[in-house]
Amino acid sequence: MDTLLLIKAAVMGIVEGLTEFLPVSSTGHLILTGALLKLPDNDAVKAFEVVIQPGAIFAILIVYWQLISGTLRTLTTNANSRKLVLNILVGFLPAAVIGFLLIKQINRHLFNGPVVATAFIVGALIILWVERQTDRTVRIRHIDEMTTTDALKVGLIQCLGMVPGTSRSGATIIGGMLVGLSRPVATEFSFFLAIPTLFGAGALTIWKTRQELAANWHDYLPMYVVGFVVSFLAAWVCVRWLLRYVSTHNFVPFAWYRIAFGIVVLATYLTGMVQWVNH
Repeated sequence: MDTLLLIKAAVMGIVEGLTEFLPVSSTGHLILTGALLKLPDNDAVKAFEVVIQPGAIFAILIVYWQLISGTLRTLTTNANSRKLVLNILVGFLPAAVIGFLLIKQINRHLFNGPVVATAFIVGALIILWVERQTDRTVRIRHIDEMTTTDALKVGLIQCLGMVPGTSRSGATIIGGMLVGLSRPVATEFSFFLAIPTLFGAGALTIWKTRQELAANWHDYLPMYVVGFVVSFLAAWVCVRWLLRYVSTHNFVPFAWYRIAFGIVVLATYLTGMVQWVNH
């Protein structure tokens, strides 16, 4: 495989790792980056953008390995362990069901420049509004305090992240804050929800493109490996930084960034520089 394509895969991996867990929409950034890099337009390369997501998820597994392994070891003996797993499954269920039923319609009707730009800007305005609610009641300051109802509410809000440009992490973090979670707990639960959600999306994409991948896997395997590894490293750095950031800062800077990026999306769409369609 040509070295230039591997470099492009590394760049895409960096973008995926840095944006997957921030409230800025990794999908929008991957579409723009892929267009600017002029990646080949085929199913194997389009699947690459989803398949490298598990690289970012492995960063969550590493950062939270002690908690995750401890939870799994004590499922039969610890009520909090069972509750955490149940909450993650309950939070994941709405996205699994709605995604399965509506993903084709979403891809067909919502993947376009105006929708993506609008989602970026509207999402930014919601973040600004939530962060300025000084009287917002914080009920939950530790993830063990979450109820199944809290998890379901966050899971339902996560479905808004299916709208291109909205941001899955943004929807779950800000949604969690609206439900009553503290900023750190909302961020942490967003990380945990990403594990089944993104693994599921990756598995579904691999299944849909299995024929193309089976026919060309030897051509694209190096690209996938590079993207996966770089995505993991970038996400590991990002997750560790974000956990420190949310302990003392709010998400207002990300809101202003979203507005600026939304304007970029609209400009590239109107000029024809980027084809804002489903990847």
